[in-house]
Amino acid sequence: MILTICICFAVLLFLGVPIAVILGVTTLVSLVFYSSTPLTIITQQLFNALDQFVLLAIPFFILAGAVMTRGGIARRLIAFVNAMVGWFPGGLAMAGILACIFFAAISGSSPATVVAIGSIMIPALIKAGYGERFSLGLITVSGSLGIVIPPSIPMILYCLVMNVSVSEIFMAGVMPGLLIGFCLMVYTFFVAKRHNWRIEQKASLSLLIQTGKEGIWALLLPFIVLGGIYSGVFTPTEAAAVSVVYALFVEMVIYREFGLKDLTGVCQEAAVLSACLLFILSCAMTFIWLLTAEQVPHQLADIIFQYIDSPWMFLLTVNILFLILGCFMDDVSAMLILAPLFLETLNRYGIDLVHFGIVMVLNIQMGMLTPPFGLNLFVASGITKEPIIKIARGVAPFLVIMLACLMLVTYIPWISLALPNWILK
Repeated sequence: MILTICICFAVLLFLGVPIAVILGVTTLVSLVFYSSTPLTIITQQLFNALDQFVLLAIPFFILAGAVMTRGGIARRLIAFVNAMVGWFPGGLAMAGILACIFFAAISGSSPATVVAIGSIMIPALIKAGYGERFSLGLITVSGSLGIVIPPSIPMILYCLVMNVSVSEIFMAGVMPGLLIGFCLMVYTFFVAKRHNWRIEQKASLSLLIQTGKEGIWALLLPFIVLGGIYSGVFTPTEAAAVSVVYALFVEMVIYREFGLKDLTGVCQEAAVLSACLLFILSCAMTFIWLLTAEQVPHQLADIIFQYIDSPWMFLLTVNILFLILGCFMDDVSAMLILAPLFLETLNRYGIDLVHFGIVMVLNIQMGMLTPPFGLNLFVASGITKEPIIKIARGVAPFLVIMLACLMLVTYIPWISLALPNWILK
């Protein structure tokens, strides 16, 4: 049965069949030839996979990100962070990184972060004399923090397939996200010093206060959403709904840069993206049910233990595997398929599931930046009208930083577990 699953999956993937259809067809073929289970179980599993309250958070976070991308929140965030760090060497680029971090904390989406911040910051950086390749690469990479800094849609998906607390994994993503942002800022500082890029503005307390007042409504949103989750005031799903209501209120009533005519468009956009993600999830959960029923995770764990006797080597192997898979399929789908397969192995090695989830998310982040399926590369190309290969060349130097951060988080679990252990345990 396992051989049939592998052959069916590989053939359909080679033919370019969508990943959700691959999972459904592979499950169907396996049940037809190797099981007496009625095929109606597939319909039941598809429904059961989506019968989860926490899944409502996904369309809500996508809608909130779409509203804020279309409105004026991103521009005010950029003005505020530029007043904070714009007087450093490379300050405008640092402001772009900080803006991505702030926007990531309110959108939960990497593509939304690239669109909202990149459409403003990339032209500004190029106009200010920063290298075109550097500008394209920096904002594309910084935008990928949208799935590392909570709230994060891939984190919610991981929690569903691995039965992990959403609040706990959200907390675990804070320090790795800030670590990556800090490393990008340090690199930017030294590159700016080496190229002697001009400083755009002087330090000004009055400008900082002014931009802070104008952007206070945008700056409050991360604290409302994440503070509400961590304090127990509302669940992650309720937090997602709050973010939508708050974003609409700020954009339509306070900033007045988002009208009723824009609402239809963003709702359609959010609905299409949500439907795609949820369809993949339902098919993946059905496939996972099949693998679990056939004891495949236990068989895989036995095989792994024959050849890998160290959890450190296992984690390295997983990272390499995901970097390779990123060249053939999107990493979110790879996570939904492979993470449950490794569950028994993780338990035997004693690897914390929350820590492993953050490692998975960082691998997804890398996958979004590497061709040919790097989603952020396509998004950046769409907003700049530059070819994919040019974006990829700009991203390449930053991948070394991302890889170093991935290794640090992989082999120093404290980075991801310190915050949830301190607050929850």
